[in-house]
Amino acid sequence: MELKKHLNEISSDNYIAPELYNKFSVKRGLRNEDSTGVLVGLTRIGDVHGYEIIDGKKTAVPGKLFYRGIDIEEIAAEASANNKFSFEETIYLLMFGKLPTQTEFDDFYSLLVKNRPLPQNFVEDVILKAPSSSIMNKLASSVLALYPYDENPEDLSPENVFRQCIELVARFPSIAAYSYMSKKHNFDQGSLIIHQIDPALSAAETILSLIRPDQKYTEYEAQLLDLALVIHAEHGGGNNSTFTIHVVSSADTDTFSAIAAAIGSLKGFKHGGANAKVIEMMNDIKENVKNWESEKEVSDYLEKILKGEAFDGTKLIYGMGHAIYTITDPRANLLRDKAKALAEEKGMMKEYNLHCLIEQVVPSVFKKVKGSDKEICTNVDFYSGFVYRMLGIPEELNTPIFAVSRIAGWCAHRLEEVVAGGRIIRPAYKCVQSQLKYTNINER
Repeated sequence: MELKKHLNEISSDNYIAPELYNKFSVKRGLRNEDSTGVLVGLTRIGDVHGYEIIDGKKTAVPGKLFYRGIDIEEIAAEASANNKFSFEETIYLLMFGKLPTQTEFDDFYSLLVKNRPLPQNFVEDVILKAPSSSIMNKLASSVLALYPYDENPEDLSPENVFRQCIELVARFPSIAAYSYMSKKHNFDQGSLIIHQIDPALSAAETILSLIRPDQKYTEYEAQLLDLALVIHAEHGGGNNSTFTIHVVSSADTDTFSAIAAAIGSLKGFKHGGANAKVIEMMNDIKENVKNWESEKEVSDYLEKILKGEAFDGTKLIYGMGHAIYTITDPRANLLRDKAKALAEEKGMMKEYNLHCLIEQVVPSVFKKVKGSDKEICTNVDFYSGFVYRMLGIPEELNTPIFAVSRIAGWCAHRLEEVVAGGRIIRPAYKCVQSQLKYTNINER
C-alpha cells in the first residue's frame, strides 16, 4: 500500500469548499458572523461578560466573570484581605449555587478531606505501572480507571452524581501530581518520589506538597496557586470542555466518561493547552530580543511573529485576544497584579516587566501590521505559565493543574445537565457529498 498516495486521497476526499459554509449558513465553531457565540443552552453557573449588544452592534466593555452571580474579583479580594484559601469555597459556590456559612463550609471541607485519599493500591496499579508521557492523557485514563472502584457507577440520580463529583474533585490534585512524578521517573530519568497525601491540606497546598522533594512551600506561594485555581474553575457553558460535559452528559453516560471527555478537550492547544504555546513563544522572544526593556526591540520582534517571520510561523501572538473578552480579561489582571510580589521575591522582575511590556505594545503592533483598531486584550494564558514557573511547577503540569481547577465547573455543569437537561444534544450537519453508484470491485 502506498501510504503517501492514500494520505493525499484522504486530504482531497475530506476537503470542503469554504464557500459552502456560507451557502448553507453554517455557524462554524458555533460562532455568529459578529463572533458572538450561538446560543445553545441556558445555565445558572457562570457568566462571561466581555461585550454588550447595543443597537444591534457588538460593543466592547471591560471583562467580568461571575460565578453563580458573584464577581470573581470580589472572591479574590476577600481571599487576599483575609489571607485565606478560596478554591474550596469556590467549589461549594459552583456546586450549590450559594456561598456557605462557616458551619456549611466546615462540613463541606471535611467531606473533601474524607475523599482525598485514592483507592487502595490505585497509585501503584494504575499510575505507576502504566506511566504516560502525557499527564493529561494519564489524568483521563485514571478517571476512567476509577469506574470499577465505584460502588454505583451507572446511577444517574443527582445524589449519586454529586457523590461521584465530590470524590473526583477531591482526588484530582493527587492524581495529577502522582502522574507527573511517574512521568518524570519513567520518561525523564528522574528519581521516583511519592509523598503521602495529607488529606487536611487545601488543593493548592496538596499540589505543592506532592511535587516538591522537600514538600516545603511558603504561604504566599500556596495562596497564589489557590488564586490560579479559583480563576480557572469556571468559564460559562460555552467553552469547549464545558460544552463537552453538557454534550456527553446529555447522552446519559456515566460521570467518569463525561469527565474524561472534558479532559481530552482541555488538553488541546486551542483550549487549555494554549498556555504551553505562550511559554514556547516567551522563550523564543527572550532568546531573540537582546534588550528586554526596549519597547522598539520588543515591538519589532512581535511584528515579525505577527507576519509569520518569527517563532512558529503561525502569525499568532499567543496569550493575546479572546473569543469573548475584548478590553480586559479579569483573570489576567488578577494574576498579573498578584504575580508582581512573587517576581520580586524570586528575583524575576526582569521577566515580569517583559510580560508587562509585551502586553502594553501588542495593540499598536496589531494596528501597524494588520491595520486594525480591534481591541486586543491579554488573556489569562499569558500570565498563568509565568506564575507556574515562578512557583517551580514544571511546564507539563500547567494544563493538568487547569483541569484540577476546572473540574469544579465541569461537575457543576454535569449536575445542571442531569437535573435540567432532559434532551440529548444533537446539532445538524449538512452532507455535501454527491450521491454515487456502487460498482463491483472488478470494475473500479
